[in-house]
Amino acid sequence: MTLKGIKVKLYPTVAQQEAIENNFRLNRFLWNQLLGMQLARHENGGSFVTKFGMNYLIKVMKIEFPFLKEAESTSLLYTSADLADSYDRFFKKQNGFPKFKSRRRPKNSYKSNCVNGNIQVVDNHYLKLPKVGLVKANGLHRVKDKIKSVVIHKKADGTFEATLQVAFEATTFESTGKSVGIDLGIADLAIQSDGYKLPNKQFERSLAKQKRQWERKLARRRQQALVKIEQAKAQEIELELSDFKNVQKAKEQVARINKKIANQRNNYLQQYTTSLVKKYDLIVLEDLKTKNLLQNRQLARSIADAAWAKIKSMLAYKCEWYGKELVLVNPAYTSQTCSHCGENTGKKPLRIRTFACPHCHTTGIDRDVNAAINILNKALAQR
Repeated sequence: MTLKGIKVKLYPTVAQQEAIENNFRLNRFLWNQLLGMQLARHENGGSFVTKFGMNYLIKVMKIEFPFLKEAESTSLLYTSADLADSYDRFFKKQNGFPKFKSRRRPKNSYKSNCVNGNIQVVDNHYLKLPKVGLVKANGLHRVKDKIKSVVIHKKADGTFEATLQVAFEATTFESTGKSVGIDLGIADLAIQSDGYKLPNKQFERSLAKQKRQWERKLARRRQQALVKIEQAKAQEIELELSDFKNVQKAKEQVARINKKIANQRNNYLQQYTTSLVKKYDLIVLEDLKTKNLLQNRQLARSIADAAWAKIKSMLAYKCEWYGKELVLVNPAYTSQTCSHCGENTGKKPLRIRTFACPHCHTTGIDRDVNAAINILNKALAQR
């Protein structure tokens, strides 16, 4: 059995929104309490409390804080597991130190486990959720397999989503016997060894004017709100930015535009990676360290927009699902080496877009296609 996530859009009623928000609050409260406890123990010379120890503490905390009983019980266990995982990544120097969660966060989520059918699809239009009830949803027709868990999200634009984790039997795609090497780029998102180039579509351009207008409105409204907050302080009246509806509306509009851009890019990459897995048995990708490349200030935004890491992660799970092979190779010297004779011809300026080899006199081959062929050859040489 294989696990996959299916996103559906939720349309909760006002009462259901309050139930979801309440679970956000309770899980945030638990996270902050457990993190505070871990910090206090560290300051007093105590040892780190493991996930299992924190799970036991939840039972004790429900006695001290009876309102925690209102939360969906498995979501609290996932919160302690997430905190333990955050510490684990910190100890491995993969992430920063865990932080307290603020109630002002625009995005929130919690995870619930499916126990005794408490999470179900009803009539392809409603999703049954523990402590919430039947919530109207869009996209449930794609859920055909057993539900294992669900993550409820509130997005920055104020909308709600659910990610259902389902167990399914993956069917392998038919073997084609073909292999491909892929060089990742900026002007063209992916350049294949067979000559195909995936254009890097700038989805944000079509919405740039609208986004810029709302960002300016947000900045102006926020500044006006801050002035009013200072004036209210002088009269001993407490106000926050969340009290200004026009500021919140502008925030949601900016978030909605960003979400639309992200969805368009994600759909574009999903279609491309699925076509690759269907067409090729062996897919070879350059193992780029995106984190290091993002330190280049001139190219950082372009690299982030290109979403190279997302392409790699999509190909990784799709190859596993459908019985294909993904190989990552070191990209060193792939753009300098001749794909015909294997000689290193040295660095070339970016303005030169065709590859010419002074050793075997190969000319007229696209520079990026030459690199993609070298990437494929590296993987084949290791087999």
